[in-house]
Amino acid sequence: MPERVVTVVPEDGLHARPASKFVEAASEFGAEIRVGHVDGDLVNAASMLAVTGLGVATGEDVRLTAEGEDDEAALDELERILTTPEDEL
Repeated sequence: MPERVVTVVPEDGLHARPASKFVEAASEFGAEIRVGHVDGDLVNAASMLAVTGLGVATGEDVRLTAEGEDDEAALDELERILTTPEDEL
């Protein structure tokens, strides 16, 4: 199962607009995508409540995993969202 560790760039972390974009993108893929703190439990990346509940702030690292037919494409897109400043999303 592909996995990546990504540093969160958006000013609001995984809250508000960045979280909304992240969850929307995760929902578009057929792969099962999970996200969480590097040393913590992972949650469903397509759940707004679960993602915002992580409390991820700017500059924190998160772990992304994906399993399914389009797993690498999903990780590419989610990494792009997490590493793009909020005003550029």
